[in-house]
Amino acid sequence: MVYIIRVILIVCVTLLVSCSQEQTEQKSQLALMKTTNPNPTVTEKNNGQDKAESIEREVESIDEIYDVAVVKGKKATLVVYKVKHMQRFRMKQIEKDLNKKLEEKYPKEKFTVSSDYKIFLEAVRLVERKDNGSLTDKQAEKRLNEIVKMTSDMK
Repeated sequence: MVYIIRVILIVCVTLLVSCSQEQTEQKSQLALMKTTNPNPTVTEKNNGQDKAESIEREVESIDEIYDVAVVKGKKATLVVYKVKHMQRFRMKQIEKDLNKKLEEKYPKEKFTVSSDYKIFLEAVRLVERKDNGSLTDKQAEKRLNEIVKMTSDMK
């Protein structure tokens, strides 16, 4: 009888552990289907967290946009967003207006702006990995530069 209880207990613990691991990975997997609103991230400590948060608020203030991820690096700032479904016909105009708005408000920043879902997903993964500590600041900066390069290659 004790043996059966131990087996049931081990099975329950195993299921609970596996379910908790899946929940942490689901945020980036479901990023394309729902709003995630990841926290703005910087690749260096003390390198503009306030500015990254300000940029995120600025982008979120645009009515046509419903989800934003901001990653600020040493040289580049990546801003990725999702456009509301009925506004998808105006995506080029929205991106142009957003670029203009950000460059006017933050003239010293070098922005990479994208509404591409693949880039959004990569940015969310970068933010998650940086937040949970699996990426160092140096690795995060390198990954940010790879994403920025990927964005410029797609255009």
